[in-house]
Amino acid sequence: MKNTFRTLFIAFLFMGCQQEITPADIANINGYWEIEKVVFDSGKDKEYKMNEVYDYFKIDQKNVGIRKKVMPQLDGTFMVNDAYEKVIIRFAEDKVFLDFSTPYMKWSEELIALSAEELVLLNKEKNEYHYKKATPINLLGDGKETK
Repeated sequence: MKNTFRTLFIAFLFMGCQQEITPADIANINGYWEIEKVVFDSGKDKEYKMNEVYDYFKIDQKNVGIRKKVMPQLDGTFMVNDAYEKVIIRFAEDKVFLDFSTPYMKWSEELIALSAEELVLLNKEKNEYHYKKATPINLLGDGKETK
């Protein structure tokens, strides 16, 4: 019986601590994001120390935009291609969703947390993807300004 109350208390604690995301917060999603870790439904984590690919989001004021995979280069720029996913931000039942689509498929992910430095998405398999805001890499030290 004690374990039941303890479990319920922890569950309510997590539900009460969930960030409320407003339409004004959505502008924070724009830019480059580097994945830090994935928290699987089983409770195990996978840490990412170094990433070859970042996610780039560009969402307009109508909550419509794109997500592209980009590759950071040593001079601080990013290599891109023409592939992208369409994104629509949807507010429903006190939750926020990112609805993705390509010519081949459609899917949604729940936006759990969003700030200028943090992004957390939850997919349908209940895996949490934790991102941090990415900054350009300039290992050349040539003094040139990065884009």
